[in-house]
Amino acid sequence: MRLSIASGVATGAVAIALYPLFQGGDWFWSSVGVILVVTGIGVLAGRYALPGWLAPPAQVLGVWIYLTAVFAGDEAWGKVVPTWDSIARLDRLLTTGFADIQRFAAPVPDSTGIVLLTCGGVGLIAVLVDVLAARLRRAALTGLPLLALFTVPAAVVAEPISWPAFIIGALGYLGILVADGRERVSHWGRAVLVRRTSSFTVTRPTPSDSGALRLSGRRIGFTAIALAVLLPALLPTMEPNPLFGFGVGNGRGGGNSISIPNPMVNLRGQLSLPENSTVLTYQAGDRTARYLRMYSLDIFDGEQWTMSEPRGRPEDRTSDAPMPPPPGQGTGVPVTPTTLSVTVSDQVRRLSFLPLPYPVSKVTVAGDWRPDRDTLMVFSTRNTAGGLTYQAVTAEPEPTADRLKAAAPPATAIRERYLTLPENLPDEIRQLALQETERGSSPYEQAIQLQEFFTETGGFTYSLATQGHDGPALTDFLIRNRTGYCEQFAASMAVLARVLGIPSRVAIGYTGGSVTSGGWQVRTHDSHAWPELYFEGTGWLRFEPTPAGGAGQGSATIPSYTRPEVTPDTPDEPSTAPSSGPAASDSPTGAANDRREEMLDREFGGVLTPVDEGMPLAAKIGIGVAIALLVVLIPAMIRWQLRLRRDRAYSRAGDPARPRSGRAVDPAGGGRAAPDSGAATSPSEVRVIRWEPAVTAAWAELDDALCDYGMARQASESPRALSRRLAEQYVFEPEAAAALARIAAAVERMLYARTPGEIGTLREDMRSVRRALAATVTRGRRIRAVLLPPSTLLRMRALGGRVLDGFDRLENIRLRGLARKGA
Repeated sequence: MRLSIASGVATGAVAIALYPLFQGGDWFWSSVGVILVVTGIGVLAGRYALPGWLAPPAQVLGVWIYLTAVFAGDEAWGKVVPTWDSIARLDRLLTTGFADIQRFAAPVPDSTGIVLLTCGGVGLIAVLVDVLAARLRRAALTGLPLLALFTVPAAVVAEPISWPAFIIGALGYLGILVADGRERVSHWGRAVLVRRTSSFTVTRPTPSDSGALRLSGRRIGFTAIALAVLLPALLPTMEPNPLFGFGVGNGRGGGNSISIPNPMVNLRGQLSLPENSTVLTYQAGDRTARYLRMYSLDIFDGEQWTMSEPRGRPEDRTSDAPMPPPPGQGTGVPVTPTTLSVTVSDQVRRLSFLPLPYPVSKVTVAGDWRPDRDTLMVFSTRNTAGGLTYQAVTAEPEPTADRLKAAAPPATAIRERYLTLPENLPDEIRQLALQETERGSSPYEQAIQLQEFFTETGGFTYSLATQGHDGPALTDFLIRNRTGYCEQFAASMAVLARVLGIPSRVAIGYTGGSVTSGGWQVRTHDSHAWPELYFEGTGWLRFEPTPAGGAGQGSATIPSYTRPEVTPDTPDEPSTAPSSGPAASDSPTGAANDRREEMLDREFGGVLTPVDEGMPLAAKIGIGVAIALLVVLIPAMIRWQLRLRRDRAYSRAGDPARPRSGRAVDPAGGGRAAPDSGAATSPSEVRVIRWEPAVTAAWAELDDALCDYGMARQASESPRALSRRLAEQYVFEPEAAAALARIAAAVERMLYARTPGEIGTLREDMRSVRRALAATVTRGRRIRAVLLPPSTLLRMRALGGRVLDGFDRLENIRLRGLARKGA
């Protein structure tokens, strides 16, 4: 009972670490309920001394009934008992939950499907922890499933795990170890105090002094937890974020390092959030919407786009000097400076990069903000952007098509950094880049053709129900399904541009947003990714391969310099002055935003993608039953393979093959060979060796058959005595009795005779003996011997015991040098 309660408490304590994954708390209370069900069944099983194997199935059944009552009670019989309708309801919720997980990024909403998945997963973890702690008495191994549960938020959420959640989870695991220790110590009994006098002896039992042991264990556990939490805060770290979110370089202020999030993960998360929150507002002097960039990703390793670590010089502080000149931008490019005033929402947390147009010539902002000279990203190691208001003077180039066509080859430093591709990039992607730009005669024209390939001629579809920009996902997007959102479009065009020799990188930030009465409003669903391509003399230019409008990223715009029919002096479309009248709603930007709102934000800027219902419920149940049958039949298949192998040994008994060794076999020792005497092998011994595998296999098969049919074999019983007893006890037919006697005689001659003599056909003898043994037991016993052979189950149990014993031995490993020093 104590261990079951400790297991439930530990599971609940570790489950608290899942809180960053959810927006609400419904998941927690549902998980607490399923933990209480598992713990209650475990306590009852211990209270009434039920067989250990019965508790886990009962707990799984309890989890099923609980999930049915909570999530499909209306379709269940009496709100509790599962029915076909309730099973179908749970199946639909699971399908929806899996789809929601693909659509949303953490923190996800508490939808019924997601809560069901979480509740079921926590319940199964609770069952596994209870089995290891209370049934198998392997308390230390409970750390494995608890660790699996604990690592889910660490792997999904970019934010570090809070130290209170770690302490609570660690205390839960420590509670299991303490409960197991108390359980073991309580079985030691009581100490007996013996007092002798001259006339008599007095014995008095005293309680076992386990308090000191428990106290020592608690001290060790608490000390380990304290060190695990405090040491990361005291020691420098190579990573931007330590595990528990504080210490050197965590981006919370102080230190000289910066917290670098995963821009792609953050992008997906903001696009998929159900609540379209305001990120910032801005006003522009020329009343034109602009993309606002935060991150510049320049490294593609075949798996993902990442950015080099930004470097800011002290002399480049925005408060002390203007921004560095844009890389590659010559003096002859026309530039129209415009001032933007940006206000970041105070609800934005831990943003260390300023959203800015590219490029900017001056930034006026409070705090220690520095630009990276190569990318012009503006970041801070001490301040965050939440609640800030700052001004930026843009220096956006307005190149002509002729100037871009005549651009010189990029500089060597640019080529080396922005043309690198992995050697294992698929050839079909390289061929696709050449195929879609056959008409291009200059890098600029090739870039426009790539953009048209994504937006017009390639048949691409915008949808948030797609994830990934790594190698396999990139190939699927470009070659097969051609469905994705801005992440795939931007990453793919940047890769194709590098294939063509055009330097490229991926920018992460926001589109221009939607027009308001006082300027523009940028919200989370305006998060965007786009490629930037480099042209010598002009510098880095934005391209837009992502579809715009109601069927794409609603507020995305195509740059004017990528449309030759539009003069360079015409601003990017849509370009709309802020207005409070009807003109605002009639603008392209406002109309696109209205269309997005009319879509009920079901895909938050993308096309409505229906949830794939998958295969019918009956097919799922059939597959589940088939998998369960295969699992159940594993012992039978192992037994069958063993019999086939032994049959082959019988058939090779008479082969004139050269013997491998001069050793005989000890059947009573499980088929192990006796030590080689080293003497020369005589012809008679060669005959013995030739029959060794067959006789060993026959004896082992007879031993397994007796075990499968529930017939005992005494350890001290000789082969001849066993043969006689079986034939007399079960009244074998003469043929079967003779076959059994021949097998026993062959074994004894192998063990004791100088020459083996004549050995008959062991295969036929073994078949005759098996039929005779099967005829003496009931039909149920024969079915069990075939489907669940006890001999195989005992082997599997022994193997599992050896594995668990191996874990126990790890706890006792000591270095030999230390042992010698102690001696």
